[in-house]
Amino acid sequence: MPIITISRGSYSHGREVAEKLCARLGYECVSREVILKASRHFNIPEIKLIRAIHDAPSILDRFVHGRERYVAYFREALLHYLLKDNVVYHGLAGHFFVTGLPHALKVRIIADLEDRVRVEKSRLCTASDEEAIKLLERDDEQRRGWSRQLYGMDTADPGLYDLVIHIKRMSTDDAVEVIAEAAKQPCFQSTPESIEAMRTLFLAAQVEACLVETIPTAKVSVEEGEIVVRTTGPLADEEHLIAKVEEVLDDEKTGVHVKVRLSNRF
Repeated sequence: MPIITISRGSYSHGREVAEKLCARLGYECVSREVILKASRHFNIPEIKLIRAIHDAPSILDRFVHGRERYVAYFREALLHYLLKDNVVYHGLAGHFFVTGLPHALKVRIIADLEDRVRVEKSRLCTASDEEAIKLLERDDEQRRGWSRQLYGMDTADPGLYDLVIHIKRMSTDDAVEVIAEAAKQPCFQSTPESIEAMRTLFLAAQVEACLVETIPTAKVSVEEGEIVVRTTGPLADEEHLIAKVEEVLDDEKTGVHVKVRLSNRF
């Protein structure tokens, strides 16, 4: 079975769809747990990191190399959960980190502005339509700005997803059925090769999280069976860096043989 990521805007019923889908499939439902795990790396309260996600990206600039650290820690935490398989993640950025993974089903849930305004007004009790629209538009732009600046992608781009579902004529229960049926398709089934690809993605995420404190510009990927570390500057003390990477891999005791290749070109 696939892993499923659900991207959703505020008050678009994405959480409801995710929770019902997990009940339907017997999957684990993951969302804020990823943020909580990442917040431990920062040694700051979970609520502050949650606010950082929904506020302007400049919030993380208060921390030393805050953006780089957050991305590295979030990526590691998310892939750690997805490594289990049979998981639905709903929230920001999940689909960014599983691009190209064969058994990842990436879903976007959208809803009409009118429906979202109704929910927002209900939440705020006294907000007018105009006030609710302004709040929703600001939240949407903050989320898109966050994704563009941290990940270089726009959450509104339909090309990032396998399914885009509009909650209007289609109910949340209908959406669950559509996603559940899609999850049965052969193209989304996990294979030994796709599971191995997931494991190597996680290894790369662990290496980057390990390096980010000392080399915040390092970007780590897996290419043709090799761990590739890229930096924007000269590669100082390559032997020490390689030893650190190999230590991370050895600590995992995965049995996966991964070579290390360094590059200073992005």
